[in-house]
Amino acid sequence: MQSQSPGQLNAVGVSKTGRVSGKNWKTQKTATVRSNLPNGVKSRSWEDRKRKDTQLAAVKALQKELQDEKKAEIQRRREITQERKERALERQRLEEMKAKMSAKKLARMRKRQGRTKKING
Repeated sequence: MQSQSPGQLNAVGVSKTGRVSGKNWKTQKTATVRSNLPNGVKSRSWEDRKRKDTQLAAVKALQKELQDEKKAEIQRRREITQERKERALERQRLEEMKAKMSAKKLARMRKRQGRTKKING
């Protein structure tokens, strides 16, 4: 250490980033070098990456659109089948009702004529 007079101070060095430490054992900090990144990532420019990202987004959007169309077609078929089943059930119910009503009407007519179920069988 140097001896200094009480009125004299050490001047602090100045650099482009601000003040500089007078401590010689401290190293200057630099940007981290990532050596474990693949060469394709290191060498690609920002524009290349952005272009590739936009292409990937377009492909994904197209895939999603096709998938949505496929789902819509499946849903449409399912609805058609469901409607068909409902119509068949309704038709069957109406036929059963018709047969039931016809049987009741026949029973009434027989009764009017004086014939009963026991007699006619």
